[in-house]
Amino acid sequence: LIVFALFQPRKWEHYVDRLAELKADFELLDEWEDRYRHVIELGKTLAVFPDADRNTANKVSGCASQVWITSERHGTTGNPILSFAGDSDALIVKGLIAIAFMIYSGKAAHDIVTIDAKPILDELGLASHLTQQRSNGFASMIARMKFDAAQALQEPARGGINGR
Repeated sequence: LIVFALFQPRKWEHYVDRLAELKADFELLDEWEDRYRHVIELGKTLAVFPDADRNTANKVSGCASQVWITSERHGTTGNPILSFAGDSDALIVKGLIAIAFMIYSGKAAHDIVTIDAKPILDELGLASHLTQQRSNGFASMIARMKFDAAQALQEPARGGINGR
């Protein structure tokens, strides 16, 4: 039991390999209505977001729904790993947050800055099935995570980004 506790995965690690799972799930779902339901279910897997983090500093601008994202740095030098937490007042958006975390959370800051989510969204078919408003909101979430990663590359090591 003690050995298990020592090797328990960190909270962000469950996102890292789930993108391949999501692609496989989407291939099994023929109807977009089923895929939307699946995205909503993904949003329900997000960790509980602390009320204290629902503030202006963590709010993502450019989203029609209310969206909050925080980042945490792991590692101390050069190219830290970033993990993200987030929430929204809209179920589908919570699912999109979960997908964004699958792409970026648990990755090195340099990788976050360079990974382009568009080909991934195209492969999933999401890019062509989201409304313009949702696409813009998703892009704002991605921009926020990339900003935090770029900032992490430039700042001395500490836990959160911008005190978040």
